[in-house]
Amino acid sequence: MVIANILRGKGSEVIAVRPGDTAAEIAQTLSRHRIGAVLVRDANDEVLGIVSERDIVRAMAASAGSVASQPATALMTQVLHTVTPRTLVIEALALVTDRRVRHLPVLEDGKLVGMVSIGDLVKARIAEAELETNELRNYVSSAG
Repeated sequence: MVIANILRGKGSEVIAVRPGDTAAEIAQTLSRHRIGAVLVRDANDEVLGIVSERDIVRAMAASAGSVASQPATALMTQVLHTVTPRTLVIEALALVTDRRVRHLPVLEDGKLVGMVSIGDLVKARIAEAELETNELRNYVSSAG
């Protein structure tokens, strides 16, 4: 199974914030959409980074002052680990495990076409394993 299969099921909408949006605004966006991370995009919709719930929590732990007013640019991770629609789910799972990230923007020809989470990947892998199991059962029962 490839990432494109996941995007067909969940859609390609990606929630994003602007560089000047505050941690409080980002937290509200995360809560409203029930998601764990948002991309930071500039006025030209170029992806600048990603802010996750963990980034906000880490900033709170590291800062004696108020994090609520810090802009996305102060919180975001700039180095993004990405996949393409043709990336195998198992490869994407290896990437999130190796890089210790939970969200992967999906790029095609340098253009953002979606984002997948570790939950999306695990769900897809379980569905794939169940399909393989059922196919093996059918094969064994028909061969006997």
